[in-house]
Amino acid sequence: MAELRYNPLLDDWTMVSGSRNKRPDMPKDWCPFCPGSKKVPENYRVYIYDNDFPVLKINPQKPDQVGSDFYKTVPSYGKCDVILYSPDHNASIWQLPIDHIEELVNLWIDRYNFLRKDQKIKYIMPFENRGKEVGVTMPHPHGQIYAYSKIPLRIRTELENGRKYYYKTGENLFNKIRKEEIDFKDRIVYENNHFIAFIPFFSEYPYGVYIFPKSDIFSFSDFNKDIIFSFSDIIKQTTGAFDHLFNKKFPYMMCIYNSPVNCDKYKDVENYYLFHVKFFPPLRSENSIKWNASSETGAWAAGNPRKAEECAVELRQAYVKFLNKQ
Repeated sequence: MAELRYNPLLDDWTMVSGSRNKRPDMPKDWCPFCPGSKKVPENYRVYIYDNDFPVLKINPQKPDQVGSDFYKTVPSYGKCDVILYSPDHNASIWQLPIDHIEELVNLWIDRYNFLRKDQKIKYIMPFENRGKEVGVTMPHPHGQIYAYSKIPLRIRTELENGRKYYYKTGENLFNKIRKEEIDFKDRIVYENNHFIAFIPFFSEYPYGVYIFPKSDIFSFSDFNKDIIFSFSDIIKQTTGAFDHLFNKKFPYMMCIYNSPVNCDKYKDVENYYLFHVKFFPPLRSENSIKWNASSETGAWAAGNPRKAEECAVELRQAYVKFLNKQ
């Protein structure tokens, strides 16, 4: 049974799925995402795999009868896609040719444009969890796309703060952040024609790279051929720098943020939001994890044990190392 349960303390919804703990541990010598598994085509480059244990469904079951007028429950409406990046079980994004990454980006775009047609969907977020340090049990290169029927709290918070800043100053908050980073320069890791990668001044994570567009791009719907190439390039270069930082597979959570869809409340969103990417990498050094402990979890008081300026230097050096190997 899966459902959404309302949290009145946060004005947010918790996705509850009693069946996800039944997900089996995969045998070490078998992978459902590899050709030959009979779960995927024998020949593919990128592929949508229907999630075997989705927490969000187009045809959700009725919620369990455990709520009340105060403890509200609603069906867990939405969609959970698995996106396979490559048939190579051991590949990383940066190891793929640019034209292969462009196929992946085009798949994200196509799926975004398809999912947004459902008027019940309010937010669509592609993401990737990479590495055992963030709980990954399936190492085959893949990500997911969640299509939510409720806009999640973090996105709502950023939207509201962006809107407040716009009505106070007349300026897009994301444009202001980008300008601050460009003017300062030292936190920039890499940039190309359409995108810039940097560790923001306020980063919660030592190597928490953000990718912002250099122009008014609000969602995948605004991408053209040149933007697709630039986005593929900056994803390749950023993930390549990560893996060359400590010369090992670098764990991260990568989240791709588009503007909300089918939501009148944010119909003016282009005044105060931009398409962007955030990386949440848990390492603070080669062999040390930056854990979210009591203060971060219990109070949401973010703490970073490293300066963004120092970490940006390290990532730029790792990018040069990666560039020399290409």
